[in-house]
Amino acid sequence: MNHLAGGLHPQSRVDFFVEKGWWTDETMDGLFWQRVAERPAELAVVDPLNRVDLDGEAPRRLTWGQLGSEVTWLAARFLEHGVKRGDVVGMQLPNSIEQLEVYLAAWSIGAIVSPLAMQYREYELVSAANDAAFDAYVCGESFGERRIAAEVAAARDKLPTVQTVFSIGRADAAPIDGVVRLAPQSAEDSDEATIVAVRAAQPNDPNDCATICWTSGTEGQPKGVMRAHYDWLSFSWAVIDALKAAGSRGDGEDTGAEELQELSADDVLLNPFPLINMAGVCGMLLPWLRTGCVLVQHHPFDGPTFFAQVATERVTCTILPPALLWMLLNNEELLSKVDLSSLTRLGSGSAPLQPAMVRGWQEKMGLKVINFFGSNEGVALLSSGEDFPDADDRANFFPRYGAEGVQWASRVSTWVHHKLVDIETGEVITEAGRPGELYISGPQLFGRYVKGESLASPFDAEGYLKTGDVFEIAGEKRQYLRYVDRAKDLIIRGGMNIAPASLEQLITEHPAVFEVAVVGDPDEMLGERVAAIVVLRPGAELTLEQLVDFLRERRIASFKLPERLSVLDSLPRNPVGKVLKRDLRVMAS
Repeated sequence: MNHLAGGLHPQSRVDFFVEKGWWTDETMDGLFWQRVAERPAELAVVDPLNRVDLDGEAPRRLTWGQLGSEVTWLAARFLEHGVKRGDVVGMQLPNSIEQLEVYLAAWSIGAIVSPLAMQYREYELVSAANDAAFDAYVCGESFGERRIAAEVAAARDKLPTVQTVFSIGRADAAPIDGVVRLAPQSAEDSDEATIVAVRAAQPNDPNDCATICWTSGTEGQPKGVMRAHYDWLSFSWAVIDALKAAGSRGDGEDTGAEELQELSADDVLLNPFPLINMAGVCGMLLPWLRTGCVLVQHHPFDGPTFFAQVATERVTCTILPPALLWMLLNNEELLSKVDLSSLTRLGSGSAPLQPAMVRGWQEKMGLKVINFFGSNEGVALLSSGEDFPDADDRANFFPRYGAEGVQWASRVSTWVHHKLVDIETGEVITEAGRPGELYISGPQLFGRYVKGESLASPFDAEGYLKTGDVFEIAGEKRQYLRYVDRAKDLIIRGGMNIAPASLEQLITEHPAVFEVAVVGDPDEMLGERVAAIVVLRPGAELTLEQLVDFLRERRIASFKLPERLSVLDSLPRNPVGKVLKRDLRVMAS
């Protein structure tokens, strides 16, 4: 259909960033084929150790050369079945070798990949497929007890733009009407000739749309975020520089003498995030393509499997959600049995980091947790071990790029600009301690939303992205940004703004609390009242009175004190681990 073919960013933006050197002629498929040519005999990718339990497929290990051959075979099959440049290929696969092959094969022929979470079912599939007008859909035969391919086939009458449904895998399975089954294998000479000719005749432009990822939908309907090779590859430097800054593993104390290491082909990345959005693509896929190192896939998070992979594959770098890092840090029995000696870099994000967690990993394990704050749209704030050697600072602050007299380690610190804007007045904030919405600009920003013409523009008149995240300026030199909360999550009680994130950090310090979410309960008189929803540690008990007393000891303002306490076995989360606060509000209504 080629309905999304053509440049994603306006030419004026392209010209500006190319002149600056922040955008180059690199493409993601180009990086891949460069690695294949350079390292054909070296190990490239490893399947999840427990893959047979996920989808019935035996885990595999492929070299760069073997991976390149299978990508060539798959790209040729896509072409045979009518997938062409500019087409949108929906994908619903767990983290696996075949998942990577779909990305790389589609990009190699100029198609766009739109990955969906494995948790999505017919409702979410139909919504995304029709919004983005999928031309083809790729899924697995099964995932646990679900029969994914059969589910998609049953929904075909609701997917008018989808021309072909592919199921991909290597296990034998019964045929399904209307589903083309593919089992990736080594390419024939004819496949290689076809793909080489297509790539030579129609090379990708870095401004071509490469992915349509979907926002988390924690507050409403997910939006399709369209990104090009240009902005993805620019975005990747923020992660790579932060990983470089993390450097060698220390001994738990900052001596200022540790040697910094660049991420290189010698590294082994373990990817436990669903490879469907910023965390997986920018945090793992792109660093892998840039360096030619080994990528170990993992899905979904399973403690024994994860630690077995760290030890067996000698993993040097991984990224985990803060809730999981907190859980692991508090499981002394488990930590005493696992081998983490190969780890030199550890990142976290998707939610505010607890200082106690960051401090604990640094003191107990000698690992400086890198604080990542990002979004599919292109927010790029990272607190590295080099810029923030103190664990509490790294948990609480992000660099305020452009602060006078301050230099930061990452090259993106000179590319990315931001400002804080008063939510009510629109005034740009320059003083410390005054909350405002973060507006951000730079070469890492996305192009547009799917059906963006029907949505309010996310950009201001100067081209800054209005993030919806509230920060405040902090630090003696006003060199830091401190996260306050999502603008939509702020609780307004009697005209006073309350940031749930800061309360959550305090409440997590209570010895009975394992994790917490703070939301606002509707109130006719005050507007909202504070409610704390907690998950307790095993065997622990907690009353509202005890929690309030604990917070009073921290000398916080009385209007911030919770007026309701609920205890749950677990907090509702979306596929990438973010707490679904809208569900908690529904429970209270």
